[in-house]
Amino acid sequence: MIFSGLFLFLSQAPPAPRSTGVSLHFFIMMGLVFLVFYMLLIRPQRTRQKKHQEMVENLKSGDKVITSGGIHGTIMGVQKDRLELKIASNVKIDITKASIAVILTPPKKEK
Repeated sequence: MIFSGLFLFLSQAPPAPRSTGVSLHFFIMMGLVFLVFYMLLIRPQRTRQKKHQEMVENLKSGDKVITSGGIHGTIMGVQKDRLELKIASNVKIDITKASIAVILTPPKKEK
């Protein structure tokens, strides 16, 4: 009797294999992951980049700045892609505009 039950169990057809195709749920979940990734990482970085670009474009002679390397100085000249920065008396260096990290001179309000 035990063997007949085992024989019947083994003689039954195997269950149909599950579909291995990609379901709609996978695409929805991947879309949600990308949306969260965009909102938390990409979008804030773009806004910081635009703000920094605007700050760099508004630099003028006489502004006191700090470079990304930590050098404090005063802008003596502005060119298309470079700045002449005075870091000590009779010491001037040329740096790229993108290396400016902070402007120490507050913007002047127009009357």
